[in-house]
Amino acid sequence: MVCLVMKYAGDKDNLTARLSRIEGQVRGISRMVSEDKYCIDILTQVNAAKAALDKVSLLLIEAHVKGCVVASVREGDMHKLDELVGAVARFARA
Repeated sequence: MVCLVMKYAGDKDNLTARLSRIEGQVRGISRMVSEDKYCIDILTQVNAAKAALDKVSLLLIEAHVKGCVVASVREGDMHKLDELVGAVARFARA
């Protein structure tokens, strides 16, 4: 069953804005490397970009739980729970 409950749709503008900022951060990091900036300053920016991506991931996981997983469980389909556990496991390893 493909989840068609787009629970994050209401937050799409927020997610898109966050991703645009992250894109700008990554371009800035690339520019810092090209300009031979101080390694610690680059690492600080990499960490900030990773934290921003983690926040996007958490928002998507929340939307998935509240939308797809809830709808699936209500229908008696537990597949989305297994899928969620796998996604959280991958996220936790990052």
